[in-house]
Amino acid sequence: MAKFGLSQSLRRIEDPRLLIGGGRYTDDIALPGQSFGYVLRSPHAHARIAAIDTAAAAAMPGVLAIVTGAELAAEGVGEVPCVIPMKNRDGSPRGETPRLPLATDTVRHVGDPVAFVVADSLKAARDAAEAIEIDYAELPSVTDLATATAPGQPLVWPGVANNICFDWEAGKKAEAEALFAQAAHVTTLTVVNNRIIVNSMEGRACGAEYDAASGKFTLHCTTQGSWLVRDLLAKVVLKVDPKQIRVVTPDVGGGFGMKLYLYAEYALCAYAARKVGRPVKWTSERSEAFLSDTHGRDNITTGELALDKDGKFLALRTRNVAGMGAYLSTFAPFIPTGAGTKVLASIYNFQAIYANVIGVLTNTVPVDAYRGAGRPESNYLVERLIDTAARELGIDRIELRRRNIVGPEAMPYTTAVGQKYDSGEFATVLDAALQKADWAGFAARKAASEAAGRKRGIGLAYYLEATGGDASERAEVRFTQDGFAEVWVGTQSTGQGHETAYAMMTSHELGIPIEKIRIRQGDTDEVPTGGGTGGARSLYSEGTAILATTATVIEKGKQAAGEALEAATADIEFTQGRFAVAGTDKGIGILELALSQRERAARGESVTLLDAAEVAPIPAHTFPNGCHIAEVELDPETGLVSIPHYVVVDDVGHALNPLIVRGQVHGGVAQGIGQAVLERTAYDPESGQLLSASFMDYALPRASDLPDIEVELMEIPCTTNPMGVKGAGEAGAVGSPPAMVNALVDALGGRQVDMPATPEVIWKACAA
Repeated sequence: MAKFGLSQSLRRIEDPRLLIGGGRYTDDIALPGQSFGYVLRSPHAHARIAAIDTAAAAAMPGVLAIVTGAELAAEGVGEVPCVIPMKNRDGSPRGETPRLPLATDTVRHVGDPVAFVVADSLKAARDAAEAIEIDYAELPSVTDLATATAPGQPLVWPGVANNICFDWEAGKKAEAEALFAQAAHVTTLTVVNNRIIVNSMEGRACGAEYDAASGKFTLHCTTQGSWLVRDLLAKVVLKVDPKQIRVVTPDVGGGFGMKLYLYAEYALCAYAARKVGRPVKWTSERSEAFLSDTHGRDNITTGELALDKDGKFLALRTRNVAGMGAYLSTFAPFIPTGAGTKVLASIYNFQAIYANVIGVLTNTVPVDAYRGAGRPESNYLVERLIDTAARELGIDRIELRRRNIVGPEAMPYTTAVGQKYDSGEFATVLDAALQKADWAGFAARKAASEAAGRKRGIGLAYYLEATGGDASERAEVRFTQDGFAEVWVGTQSTGQGHETAYAMMTSHELGIPIEKIRIRQGDTDEVPTGGGTGGARSLYSEGTAILATTATVIEKGKQAAGEALEAATADIEFTQGRFAVAGTDKGIGILELALSQRERAARGESVTLLDAAEVAPIPAHTFPNGCHIAEVELDPETGLVSIPHYVVVDDVGHALNPLIVRGQVHGGVAQGIGQAVLERTAYDPESGQLLSASFMDYALPRASDLPDIEVELMEIPCTTNPMGVKGAGEAGAVGSPPAMVNALVDALGGRQVDMPATPEVIWKACAA
């Protein structure tokens, strides 16, 4: 298979194993002698815990232990942390939301963990949880982000005034204000980025065991990177040396940001395994996931766009009220601040940008990164603002964008928020999307829809994404006794196709057939460091590490080949998986050489092995970008939205495997369409109960809700990594919400609607 090289649409090599049930997910792992954990959760949005009586439950058959927050506090167990330090814009520290794995005196959202029951069976654990008696004193709750900071609202935390946990700023405020003062026109728009429940196909799960002799924990769990979970669990919660914890992540069925974090359940299983002397397993039920997995988005943002008399952008000013939920999750404050604001300039030439982000606490499930993590929210605001400004000024929306797009001649280009774009041909991508979508022929299609009694609209959104993640990545190549090359990586696949992409790269560099390459991941004892997966970083980060490692393998191979072939190292050449003495037909294949050297070493000979590991620096991140065009048709009598045409033209740099890239874009677009028109997270304003707490009430997109998504790739190579790639994993979810809502607004004749634009919302807008 190596003969096909890179840039080929190779089908994913991991799929046959997964499709016939050969996957090994966390819930598939049965540890010898394991017991089962069950989390008892708060039924109240806000309440004091007056008393907990566990005596009757502890005496029930099969119960091994009942852990409470009071016990954890007495044992010195640490908090589940937020790792983002932050100062308010006046220099004061942000508000804190200290959170033990179990609540001690107060619960702050429905689903807050209160007790952990361990028993011989899950049924016994569940029965015992029902027997725990808790005396709750209910408190007033606040769940509406729009009013949570108003005077007189209940406080989620007594020390956080007005429920504002941080008030942060970025950009150049004075310069922006001066430009607004001289502007010929200012467009102001407030948009809602609705709260999202992630709903990965595989729910979260973990299984923990503790070896008393060595004092070592082993945790099997669903993560997007085992190393973060290990380090936080060791250093912050259990307060042991990280070497005393091994985290193993097997196959993972979807993550989307939600599986990045250290959750309370992982700490509880590890603590309980040590306590009861047996492995402890916990698997989330779907109804539990709605109340315990981090949610996404939840922003209300006001944007102001200043333009001169010629329609040129002068400045952008934003105020984002960002919901955090009841506690600050692992990276939560960073998502609307550092992650979101760095793409506010998008592809446009602003002279100044100023952003103010208000972090707000509510009695709701904590919010953290969700596919795109801050960048979709910022792109949504900018693209909605531009369409609104075009409508107010009477300028064609495409023309307004053209007047302000940064040209390729400006590269490298530093934006008004300090991001340095290395490459991009934004106008070229825009033109390709307009042509592919037949923008010029839309008027005829609109007329046909109107003749049939329906409304038709077309919407465009140009997005720019900024990838992120650790500043280095590690790869290791090991040659095995059974004739394979194993590549150990520091990222974690959650369904993106890593196994295929990394095998393609390794095959290309070492000339080894893909079927002789195994990709290994997710074990902190086998891979000492790793940045995990998030921020669309995997290919350019891990790929860079693989290139560095395979180069070392080749250099070591030349030395080994010289030893084996009795030639000088300088005379050894390497091509297409074979080392040969220059000018002769004397040579040896890389797999044969690796095995031979290993066998010689086993006999006690001093030889050079081909195994190698390298940590590669990642000096710069990437800026994937592209244009989405959505065409929608509305039924005024039912409010139903159909999508007859959807086009994406993406610049993700060099597409290593175009088939996988297109699949990633399809998935992201599906999630963006879901957010735009279907997915509504609803809390009862009086009780604080999550009303959309199951698939009966939370509408994920189905196949019938989605269009055929046409994806064209324009390869404008990135200059900051050796492969020329730009991240692709989050791109689809960044561009689709603004394209969809701009199309809906167009169909409604300019009437603004917010996400999710459900049939009820559209029906009311059509009737108004």
